[in-house]
Amino acid sequence: MTAPPRDPVTADQLRPGDPYELSEGRLIECLPSGRRGGRRNGTGFGVLDTDPLAEAAAVDLGISPRPAMLRAPDIAVGPIPDEPGWATEAPPLAVEYADTGQDEAELYSKIDELLAAGTRWIWVVRLQGARRVEVYEPSSSARKKAPGRRAQASAGAQKTRRLPARVAYPGEALLAPGVLKNPVLVEALYDREAAHEATLRNLLQRRGYEDIEAVREEGRNEGRKEGRNEGRKEGRNEGHTQGLRIAVKDLCEVLGIALSPDREAAIEAMAGPELSALREQLKRERRWP
Repeated sequence: MTAPPRDPVTADQLRPGDPYELSEGRLIECLPSGRRGGRRNGTGFGVLDTDPLAEAAAVDLGISPRPAMLRAPDIAVGPIPDEPGWATEAPPLAVEYADTGQDEAELYSKIDELLAAGTRWIWVVRLQGARRVEVYEPSSSARKKAPGRRAQASAGAQKTRRLPARVAYPGEALLAPGVLKNPVLVEALYDREAAHEATLRNLLQRRGYEDIEAVREEGRNEGRKEGRNEGRKEGRNEGHTQGLRIAVKDLCEVLGIALSPDREAAIEAMAGPELSALREQLKRERRWP
């Protein structure tokens, strides 16, 4: 888009890639993420997208349940059709990353609109200051006035800040029943190593393993099974070979063939096929070869 349309705007006037969201027909400019925010978005997406129960996940998905609204959470999780155009239903789970310079008034406005449209949980990952995740739900209360441009834009506006239903810190788990199978550790939404561990667990579960220990245990069981089978096979072979040695010695005794220490050693050193061949030769020639 070369120039933004004038307010009020409807979602059908915007195209994918336009740097705007829409709130009550008002354009909201969406600037690119910084380095830290951009990296963390990708980190959290991998964890949520691979959860065994997640139907789909999307980054910056345009959500427009009504013409005057177009919101794009950093990550959306839920039944997202693989089709062009804006999503017309709000996802059950949305994730926002808030870093330095976050417009708090616009953030709370976005939270309110997504929850009103049907989103069940919004996780706001705070990257500035103490790492934490604010959990917003439709039942969250709104009590504090929210500072920022939106409050200043409308004279006398009494915009309020919605309070989170919960604030979770590193080491605590986030839940989205019916949307995600696994609890998500707070740090898995921004820490690369923690995200990789969670993603590996998710991918293993998609293949029928509960976790990496289940894979190791299956390997140990397979090893034990193969060992037992190999042991039985080797035992049968060794028993057959030993039987042939006894048969050769018995045959020598019947034929009156003396078994010197060298001949005894030769018989002990022979494998099954060699013993079979020696036995047949003794039967034919009735003498030591």
